[in-house]
Amino acid sequence: MEFAHEQELNALLRDKLAEKGRIVLAIDGRCGAGKSTLADRLAAQWNGRVIRADDFFLRPEQRTPERLAEPGGNLDRERMKEEVIDHLRDGALRYTPFDCQVMALGEPISLPAAEVTIVEGAYSLHPYFGPYYDLSVFVTADQETRLARIGARKGHNNVENFRARWIPMEERYLAAFGIEEKADLIIDTGR
Repeated sequence: MEFAHEQELNALLRDKLAEKGRIVLAIDGRCGAGKSTLADRLAAQWNGRVIRADDFFLRPEQRTPERLAEPGGNLDRERMKEEVIDHLRDGALRYTPFDCQVMALGEPISLPAAEVTIVEGAYSLHPYFGPYYDLSVFVTADQETRLARIGARKGHNNVENFRARWIPMEERYLAAFGIEEKADLIIDTGR
């Protein structure tokens, strides 16, 4: 996947890193747009670490109609803030991811300190977290492209579930908090 503005993003990262010594990059955006791919590529280029918002989806007992009705409500933002966001500047991190395969918390993950930390995934720029990042990126693409990518993912053969459930939830969150408009850089991978 090619990323428009990747050179611009790398220049911004270089400048922020020179200014601060260690930085946190938040990558939010639409499902299937390329957030994880971009995060992995940047982590490899910058010898960074990646924290995935997908590791903080709600456990089944937390999925009440009231919570799921909230914009961004399907993310366990309280646990993500307590285990990760509040400790991003501490160096090494340890947190417990949610495992979608078994619908329960998995084994803890330990990440060493890094100069570049990337918090990646839908809901990464939720205002609940406050401005924890030094730079923010919003990744998008047209819906047809995103659904084709989702359908091509290993283990993701339910494109209709994304169309009917997850995409409307994401769009509600994005609109409620103006996430795209607040990002430092927008990358459209559908062009």
